[in-house]
Amino acid sequence: MIEKIVFATGNVGKIKEIQAILADLDLEVVSMKEAGVSVDIEENGSTYEENALIKTRAVAACLEKMGQREGTVVMADDSGLEIDYLNREPGVYSARYMGEDTSYRIKNANLISRLEGVEDDRRTARFVCAIAAVLPDGRELTSRGVIEGRIGYEEKGSNGFGYDPIFYVPEFGCTTAELNAEEKNRVSHRGNALQEMKRQLQRIME
Repeated sequence: MIEKIVFATGNVGKIKEIQAILADLDLEVVSMKEAGVSVDIEENGSTYEENALIKTRAVAACLEKMGQREGTVVMADDSGLEIDYLNREPGVYSARYMGEDTSYRIKNANLISRLEGVEDDRRTARFVCAIAAVLPDGRELTSRGVIEGRIGYEEKGSNGFGYDPIFYVPEFGCTTAELNAEEKNRVSHRGNALQEMKRQLQRIME
């Protein structure tokens, strides 16, 4: 019986997105901090899926020690920005690009400067997100979502976080940081990956 989801993140913006997308599962969704888990996790995988699984397994092990694994699905995501002109950088190193403590304003400015003089059709990029889940019985699930776009020329919008203000989506004529929450959850890489994960969980819960 699944009663709760603990998501391995401390990012407040991210957990709000996740709670909104998974709301119709009728399960409590909390961050690992809210669940009382504090653990340093070395994300040394070579793919988004590997890193997401590393996080889920680490948090699941902590919850096991705390006696809180029963009825709990542990989930985590790993996502990145892939810029084709920069050989798909920063990719799986997106969170650590220029150092984990470097602000995204500085990271975004650096990426824009590296694309100086590069025309629109060569600024193609995508956000990729992989989600991993460890079920109460130990089974593991993964899903992946992608959104295609290109890198803008300046930061625009305040509704997102991370690289959202420089990721322009031609379909909408704006950056992902300019989309409202409902639009973003419907089309974003994390939204797509979460919807697929939700479908897998619904099949299990039937």
